[in-house]
Amino acid sequence: MRALQVLADEHQSLAAILHAVRFMLKEIGAGHLQPDFKLLRAMVNYLDAYPEQRHHPKEDRLLFGRLQARTDEGKDLLDKLFRQHAGTAERIQLLESALDAYEKDPADVSALAAAFDTYAEFYRNHMILEEREILPLLRKHFTAEDWAEIDAELTADGNNLGTAPGDEFAALFSKLVAAAPAPIGLGQGPYKD
Repeated sequence: MRALQVLADEHQSLAAILHAVRFMLKEIGAGHLQPDFKLLRAMVNYLDAYPEQRHHPKEDRLLFGRLQARTDEGKDLLDKLFRQHAGTAERIQLLESALDAYEKDPADVSALAAAFDTYAEFYRNHMILEEREILPLLRKHFTAEDWAEIDAELTADGNNLGTAPGDEFAALFSKLVAAAPAPIGLGQGPYKD
């Protein structure tokens, strides 16, 4: 059941980026921080690329798709999760548009902050749904053999859902944390491509 720990770790990483952006936008709005547009854009890009390229496909394939094939229990919840995963691009586009508008007119961060708060609240609820509703179903319906097979697939993929040393997303996450201002990051900014 190592997959469940990997999933929890990934949710923590995503939550950290969500928290960092919210913190930065509040500090910018209060006049305590100058905007680092490259860092903000890199964080939004991470929130797009990581879940879309790595996190959601493996959740869907290794965990949720298997659960759906195994039982009808939780079917409506799984359908909801699959729809949420499919709608990621639209939600990210709203963030990118708000960031573009803010970069063109940096006098008022409130529209970007509101767009990001909406996104962060959605994503928080999405992760809560997975962790509180779906993970218990996985524990209930998967056998020890299922978990061994899932763990073997994670190992064979070589990226453990994105946490292996040398992984591009792990490196990007570290770079984002290094550039983010203290106390949410190491404060080594500004962000460099």
